Amino acid sequence: MTTARSWNWRRIATALMLLGMLAGCGVFGSGPEYDPTAKMPPAEIYASAKEEMGAGRWSAAIKLLIKLESRYPFGVWAQQAQLDTAYCQYRDNERIQALVSIERFIRLYPTSAQLDYAFYLKGLINFNEDLSLLGGFGGQDLSERDQKAARESFEAFRQVLTRFPTSIYAEDSRARMQYLVNAMAGSEVHIARYYYIRGAYLAAINRAQNVIIQYQGAPAVEEALFIVMKASEQLGLDQQRSDAERVLLLNFPKTPLLATGLKLDDRSWWEVWR
Repeated sequence: MTTARSWNWRRIATALMLLGMLAGCGVFGSGPEYDPTAKMPPAEIYASAKEEMGAGRWSAAIKLLIKLESRYPFGVWAQQAQLDTAYCQYRDNERIQALVSIERFIRLYPTSAQLDYAFYLKGLINFNEDLSLLGGFGGQDLSERDQKAARESFEAFRQVLTRFPTSIYAEDSRARMQYLVNAMAGSEVHIARYYYIRGAYLAAINRAQNVIIQYQGAPAVEEALFIVMKASEQLGLDQQRSDAERVLLLNFPKTPLLATGLKLDDRSWWEVWR
C-alpha cells in the first residue's frame, strides 16, 4: 500500500527532474552564450577588433572580424574584415589560413584600392614563413629553406612593383625581392657544392650554371663560377675551366677563392669563403 509520504517524495523527485530539464532547455535563461556584439553596429565591432589587434590578441580579433564579415557580407566592411583577418592570422603564425584568406581577398576584390597591400601581405606571409615580422633581414640564412615559399613571395612582391610602382609598399618589396634572389641563388649553390663534394661533377656544373644564368648580380654567382671551374677541371674540360676562370676574374677580380688556392673537396675553401 502506497503511503502519503511516498507520494510526496515522488512528487518532489518529479519536480526536480522537470526543473533540470527546463534549465537544460534554456527556459530560465541559460541557453546560448551571451554575445556582446549582437546589437553592435559594424563600426563598433570593427573598433573592438582593432583594439584586440592593438593589444596583440590576434585570436580574439579574428573572431570579431569573422562576425563582422558574416553579418555584413557585402561592401567595405566585408573587404576590410577579410584583409585584417589575413593579417591577424599571419601574426598569429597561422600561415596556411592567412594565405587562404589573402588569396580569397585578391580573387574577390581585384579592383580594390588596397590590392597593393594585399599582394604585399601575401609576400610577407611567405617571406616570413618561419621568421619574425622583420626577421628576413636579421641574419637567418634562407639558402637551405624550401624554395617554393621564396618563389611565391618573390612573385607577390613583383606584383606590387609592376602593378603599383608608386605604392608605399614598393620600396620594401624591392628590397625583399633582392634578398630573396640572393637567398634562392645561395640555395642553388649549396646544392652544387653538395654535388661537387660527393664527386657528382656534372650535376655540380649544371646547378652552378643555373645560378649564373638565372641570378645574375647575386653574390652567389662568384661561388658558382668557382664551382664550374673546379668541376670542369675534375672532368678534364680544359676550355670550360678556362672560360669559367676568366669570367670569374673579370667579374670578381679580388675573389679570395683563387688567391688562396683552396680546394673544394676538402671543404677548406668554404671555411675561408664564409
